[in-house]
Amino acid sequence: MTMAMTVHNPSVWDGVVELTKLAQDRGGDPMVWAIHLSSSLNSAGVQLPSTELAELLVSYICWENNVPIMWKFLEKALVMKIVPPVLVLALLSTRVIPSRRSQPAAYRLYMELLKRHAFSFASQIKYSNYEKTMHSIDDILHLSQIFSLQVYEPGVLVVEYVFSTVWQLLDASLEDEGLLELTPEKKSRWPTGTQDMEVDGHDIFDDKRMEHHEGMHKTNTVMAVEIIGEFFRDKVTSRILYLARRNMSSHWGCFIQHVQLLAANSSALRNSKHISPDALLQLTSDKRRVLSRECKTSSQKQFHAVIAGSLLSSAGQCHGTSQSALWLPFDLFLEDSMDGSQVTATGAVEILTGLAKALQAVNQTSWQDAFIGLWISVLRLVQRERDPSEDPVPRLDTCLCMLLSVTPLVILNIIEEEETALINEAEVRVTSQRKENHVSGRRRRDLVSSLQQLDDYESLLTPPLPVIPVANQAAAKAMMFLSGIAVGSGYLDGASFNDMPGNCSEYSIKKIAGNLRHLIVEACIARDLLDTSAYLWPGYVKSRCNQVPRNISGHMPGWSSLLKGSPLTPVMVNALVSTPASSYSLVFSKTLFFPEASLAEIEKIYEIAVGGSDDEKLSAATILCGASLIRGWNIQEHTVFLITKLLSLKVPADYSGAESHLRAYALFLDVLLVGISSADCIQIFNLHGMVPQLAGKLMPICEVFGSCSPKASWTLPTGEEISSHVVFSNAFTLLLNLWRFDRPPLEHVTGDVAPMGSKLTPEYLLLVRNSQLASYATTPKDQLKSKRLSKFASPSPSEPIYMESFPKLKRWYRQHQECITSTLPCLVHGSSVHQIVDGLLNMMFRKVNRGGQPQTSTTSGSSNSSGSALEDASRQLKLPAWDLMEAVPFVLDAALSACAHGRLSPRELATGEYNLLQFDCMVLQFFTNKTVKPYLFRGGGEEKLFF
Repeated sequence: MTMAMTVHNPSVWDGVVELTKLAQDRGGDPMVWAIHLSSSLNSAGVQLPSTELAELLVSYICWENNVPIMWKFLEKALVMKIVPPVLVLALLSTRVIPSRRSQPAAYRLYMELLKRHAFSFASQIKYSNYEKTMHSIDDILHLSQIFSLQVYEPGVLVVEYVFSTVWQLLDASLEDEGLLELTPEKKSRWPTGTQDMEVDGHDIFDDKRMEHHEGMHKTNTVMAVEIIGEFFRDKVTSRILYLARRNMSSHWGCFIQHVQLLAANSSALRNSKHISPDALLQLTSDKRRVLSRECKTSSQKQFHAVIAGSLLSSAGQCHGTSQSALWLPFDLFLEDSMDGSQVTATGAVEILTGLAKALQAVNQTSWQDAFIGLWISVLRLVQRERDPSEDPVPRLDTCLCMLLSVTPLVILNIIEEEETALINEAEVRVTSQRKENHVSGRRRRDLVSSLQQLDDYESLLTPPLPVIPVANQAAAKAMMFLSGIAVGSGYLDGASFNDMPGNCSEYSIKKIAGNLRHLIVEACIARDLLDTSAYLWPGYVKSRCNQVPRNISGHMPGWSSLLKGSPLTPVMVNALVSTPASSYSLVFSKTLFFPEASLAEIEKIYEIAVGGSDDEKLSAATILCGASLIRGWNIQEHTVFLITKLLSLKVPADYSGAESHLRAYALFLDVLLVGISSADCIQIFNLHGMVPQLAGKLMPICEVFGSCSPKASWTLPTGEEISSHVVFSNAFTLLLNLWRFDRPPLEHVTGDVAPMGSKLTPEYLLLVRNSQLASYATTPKDQLKSKRLSKFASPSPSEPIYMESFPKLKRWYRQHQECITSTLPCLVHGSSVHQIVDGLLNMMFRKVNRGGQPQTSTTSGSSNSSGSALEDASRQLKLPAWDLMEAVPFVLDAALSACAHGRLSPRELATGEYNLLQFDCMVLQFFTNKTVKPYLFRGGGEEKLFF
């Protein structure tokens, strides 16, 4: 039998009444009654818990059968989940509260049920008919009308229901003590007014009975006041009431007036042994922190379960909630930052710092709230990228950069701003103050609290598979530190756990379960946001090592050997490429360890890249672009600056010649360009705000090597030979990835179409670059930043540069804009460009031409093709890259036109495009990344070409 059938089948409910009357008359066991009732309803196909049964039982009790055994039956029905508790409590409130004077026992029993079942929302929402139950409550209490909220979702109704329940108890208590007349309204908006009924007949005039009722009445008032306090103490209901405060401010103001009146005048409140007037005011105060750090994940899960899917935006108002819409702008910004097709002229650190300050001010939260909101948003970002194989462009390293490099720098900016202001107020020099009496502001303490609170979000702290070894090493470092072992590296890369004697080898290390919080703490220690006292936090270290050597070197042999002066052998280079340089060392002093900033390792590599032999320079460049860039999170900002600086090496003192000195560094530059060309690397530079600086370094490289003859070549130590076209292609491809060259410039977007063009034009990037260098270290914020950076990372004094400094690049860019707007100029017959176009077409379609007729010639006539012509074309195409680039748009236009007019089949066009892309100059490889990459789809037995 379906639910719809039972609703309209009175025999089912007649049977329930008969069963209940029989059990009542016999004084039967409530448990037996509940079991029989549940079995009967299940047989009839009634969905449990049943809203119809709840209405039936409450109506049956109030008031013809208001006897103790019936209340016991009702309690068993609630315990066995035959009826929904919240609905039963709502139904009772409309009948019992108005009759509390004449029915004090019923009022007492109602409050007992309230204490047992009003705080268990997390379990009740699992009921299949939970939504129907909440709508029934709305119909009974008229919540939507009273609070004027035109939202009928269960989560909203939960907030209204809890708020109304507390308010009813409050007004009932005020009326019982004669205080309701003192309110501005002089009455309650709830049906709390007493409705005395002559249910007791003439016995009501019995003096002893009246005395008993009066005593119970006073006790009930005290109990009601204490239950109000419980609603504000409970972890779940207190957050629900917090939502009412934030989203129903006008109603909350009236409610608080009633609370203050009760606190000031209530004798019941003064007589309570469980709550005082001051305690009630503190619980209901707007300044009260609704959640403390002790609120663990279980209670937060309960709260989210209650509000899930319906009050997400309001739930965000609650402190510490991981899915808070209060901090939704963090999530939106982080997702935009991960978009590999977008780069920005301003770094994520600066943008995120401003966003965090704005949200903290607008939302009027503490910095602890803001920090925990930021951490959780970034952790969720990492969790969404746990499996990089699902995305054709992996973003895990970029996400980890945001979590472990960018976010600590954001918080460092915020903390330094406060502490610098404190120092300035005291009129003490920053340097001496920090050395002698370090100023620690409130924000630093809030950071500590937020990191400790992260332990409540265990699921978000699970490290992605590639990061598990590093997270375990971070946890092991803390464990060894507390065990008294001197560790010399941030990541313990050289420590062999299996070789450790005692109980610190297999047994202890296997117990290590490092997570992302361990890495976050290490990143904060590296930037002097925390000290090693963080290792003492409860639960941070799960186990200890005993009976182990007192001094284990944590440096990887490669890095320690490097600092001792060992040469860069191939074995050492491979080790340094695969392992990040450490970001700090632990220095033993008496009985304590202190983190000491140390960039010696990465700076040593930079010195080799600048002053070493030719082979050493190439090795150093390879090392810089390895693990120290990708996953050296604690030194990532330094590595990015150093690599950018190396792309514009100074002119040697003994250099002479008309050609650019950059040609002498061709191999070195190519190693750097290849090393930072991956999508993750580009985004890492982007997140650190280095796009304008990087563009300014790439443009001279493109200009120089794009103007070189392809005959110019250099040989790598491996024996591989690279030409000027290779260096140009790598630099130019990287430059194109810094701005969306495949989108029309904004000035060419007309009409009603929304602007989709990119503002990151080469001119704009250069203007930002010039502005950054001109204002470098002039503001207090920049001065603090410059002090944090490596001594080699600060930019050298540089003159502003403009597009006019790169005539070849500027000419190509102007032609590109014309192509984007479909205004490709006519090709002048007989010009040098025309000859290059013909040569490229002959090379692309040489198989077709062997048939005797060139189908794609740009001339009006026809010419025969021969082996000598192909050789001439090959010699003709040994040209500088910029000359070939200028001809490419005309080549593509001619090929597409020939295909459109039937002179070239789609298959032949695809073959010609392939020949062009495989042309030995390699300068055309950037086309595979953007607009003219051919996609071949098989369908209907033939290949079709789509652009």
